[in-house]
Order: sequence, then C-alpha cells, then structure tokens
Amino acid sequence: MTLHLHDSKTARLQPLIPVNPGRVGIYLCGATVQGSPHVGHLRAAVSFDTLVRWLLRQGLEVTYVRNVTDIDDKILAKSAEAGADWWAWAYRFEREFTGAYDTLGVLPPTYEPRATGHIPDQIELVRRLIERGHAYDDGCGNVYFDVHSQPDYGSITRQRLVDMRTTEDEAQIDAAVEAGKRDPRDFALWKARKDSEPETASWESPWGRGRPGWHLECSAMSRRYLGDEFDIHGGGIDLRFPHHENEQAQSHGAGWEFARLWVHNAWVTTKGEKMSKSLGNVLSIGALTRDFPAAAVRWALSTVHHRSAIEWGPETLPAAAAAWVKFSGFVERAIDAVGEVPVEDLAVPASELPGGFVSAMDDDLNVAGALAVIHEHLKRGNTAIDEGDAAAVKREQMLVRSMLDVLGLDPASQQWRSGLGAGAGADSSEHEALDALVQALISERAQARASKDWARADELRDRLAAAGIAVADGRDGASWKLA
Repeated sequence: MTLHLHDSKTARLQPLIPVNPGRVGIYLCGATVQGSPHVGHLRAAVSFDTLVRWLLRQGLEVTYVRNVTDIDDKILAKSAEAGADWWAWAYRFEREFTGAYDTLGVLPPTYEPRATGHIPDQIELVRRLIERGHAYDDGCGNVYFDVHSQPDYGSITRQRLVDMRTTEDEAQIDAAVEAGKRDPRDFALWKARKDSEPETASWESPWGRGRPGWHLECSAMSRRYLGDEFDIHGGGIDLRFPHHENEQAQSHGAGWEFARLWVHNAWVTTKGEKMSKSLGNVLSIGALTRDFPAAAVRWALSTVHHRSAIEWGPETLPAAAAAWVKFSGFVERAIDAVGEVPVEDLAVPASELPGGFVSAMDDDLNVAGALAVIHEHLKRGNTAIDEGDAAAVKREQMLVRSMLDVLGLDPASQQWRSGLGAGAGADSSEHEALDALVQALISERAQARASKDWARADELRDRLAAAGIAVADGRDGASWKLA
C-alpha cells in the first residue's frame, strides 16, 4: 500500500500499514447530539467518507466506527432549559444528524455506537485503570485519571504537563467535579450524580450512582469494535486537546496500544472564526439546501484538503454549484451520446484509475491534485463528444464518474441522479438559477472595480475561475461561460 496520511502525533506524513493486512479499522469521533447539525459539524463526516471510499477502492476491508455522544453536560443543560427529557432531546438531534449525513451522501459507518449503550464497558475500563494505578476515587462518587501516572500524556499535541492549567473541556468544568481532584490537571472518568440532574441520567457503579466523563466512551467503544490496537483515529482538529489526549491516556493506561495514526480535519470558518452556535455563525444543512442542491454543499466540503480550513462565504456555494453543473452536464451529455455506463463497470480498482489521480489521493488525500486529473478527463470527454468518438466518450464517462465516486460525487449515482438534467443548456431552470448566482458575483466584482478595489475584484474572478467559470469583460459589462 502506498497511501500516506498526515499523523497529528508525529506531525508528518506516515504510511498506512494496517494492523491486520488487508483490513483497516477507523474510529471517528462523531456528534454530540445537543442540537441541530450545521455544515461545520459535517466536515469530519464528509472528509472521512472520502477516506473510506478510497480505502474501499483500493480493495481493503474497512471497519468504520463513528460514535454518538448521547449524554454529557451540554445535553443535560440544554434539555433542561427546553423542559425535555434528556434522552428524547438527544435522540431528536441524533436523527437530524443522520438525515444530514444521508442528504450529503455520506456512507453509513460499519457501527455507530451510543455512549449510553456501552456503560458496562466504561465502568469496566474505570475499574481497570484504578487497578493499574492510573485512577482514583474521591470517596464521593467521582473517579479521576491521574495524569502524572501516564508518562506520554501530552504527546499528541506535544505539550508539557507543567504548562497545562487543566485537562478538562472548559465547558464541562464545575466545582462539584473539581473538588475531589488531587491535582487540577487530572480529568474526570466517572462523575457522581448531582441532585439537579435526572435520575435517569445516571447508572449504578462501584463508586456510586453517576455517569461517565466525556472521554471515557471513545476508549471503551473503540476497543469494543476495533480491538486493543487499530489503524486510524480521527476527528476535528479541535478534539486533539483535551479529548484525544485523554482518550489516549486512558487507553494506554489500560495497557492497550490504541491508535496507530491520528488524522484530524480542519474547521469550517466564517470570517476566520470557527463555525459554532456560540458565535451565531452556523449554517444549517436545511437552510443551505433550500437554495442550492445538496451536491453543491457536498462539493464545497469534499474538494478542499481535509487539513485546510474552508472559509465559508457568500461565493462558496455559487462556485460549488457551478462546478457541479459543469461535471453533471458532462455526464448527462455523455449518457445522451453513448448510453449510461453500468454501475458495476464503475467499480474500477485504484490500480486501473489514472496514475495522477491515484498519486494525489495516496498523498494524504490531495483532492486538489485529484480534481486536476478529473478535469483533464472531463475535457477529453467533451472533445470526444464533439468529435463523435463513441468509444472515447464511454471510456471518459467511466473514468470521470469512477473518480468522482471516490469523492462521493458521481452525478449518475443513486444519490445524485435526480439532478441529471441540470446541465449547461441555456433553457434549463438550473442554468437560470446558476446564472442568477453568478451574476450576483459579477455585480459585486463590478462594484469592487468601480471602487478600485482591485484585490477584491481579482479574488472574485479567481473564485469563479476555480469553479470552471470564465468571465469576459466587454464594453457592455462582463459575461460568463463554463470554461
């Protein structure tokens, strides 16, 4: 295997050498179902969906685990504010997340375990850590991990313990939990039930009635489904500390090898700020797909390198929609010309895909490089259509669709085929909608030029060009066409 991924722990590209040859185990930290999903939440799911698709295309067996955190401080607080049962609150938003994954064509994981479904596993892990000298209880129902007992604590983020103030999530620090710590940098494994919390939000344990700390579930569930050692642990870059540091400390303390590679995706930002409900800059999938096809949202999330931040602005979806029209239009024309390549013929193994595409994907999932190759074959396909070369049209349709399928974006797939017909024909309603969106950007560019804001004008032109839209300036203003 030649796939290399950037490992956060070593801060360099590392080859993926599976624990079990021919099989890859992946654990992705999934949603904490405290509220509705937004596009920032879904970045990780889409990024890892691309990874899973590429591994499958390479003929590997993939066991993919994406957990659901269905109980924690935030869920309890928000459900109480709403006057709802915490479990009903969590389940409501779990279903919303599932709907959003489906909308964006994210493959279902092999397993999607809930924290509340693995309480015995978590209690057993706490017991094991106490026995091995890595944890202690305070006699009041709380159990803590002793960070000084684990020599490699801080190794994922390359921090020294002496420089840390706390190893807890700032949002989950409270006096009741802090009170029993021997050191403020220790973190909670098991939290004693509070009188203010519902009885149903706690479980019997050797230390009294309570519930697990946030980090415990992932150590317990990754071992349950993937074993003592597995290949890839992933999540958003914000989870590296304290969540992933604490997961590793728990698992190593238990004597497990845990994850070989740590793969993290960057944020979706708006005006340089991480997208979050607290900042009020979130964009829901439902709102975005009212004005744009879901495929355009997927395109915007899929076609930026997973370690690069996506700056989400007014031009993000118009550019993505334009690119989608360009590719779906080619597929539509190719099918009209020679018929649809059967789905079974699209399962081209990686070894038979264009070499440039394979090299790019094997280089830490370099989707920009992969897209450049897809563009080349799109142009060849369009030329073949114009020249009436049926064999070449069929071949390029197969290659373009096969490569797009790795990105979850085959226009003729079951997921997206209802969008076929959204080609570049001037009489299509989709083209009219695209024209309105592009004209809005052209108008903004004209205003920038009038104000002599050349940098902004050039930025808008370049964004349109990156989406496959060529802008020509004339005496009567600017016009556009698909390049």
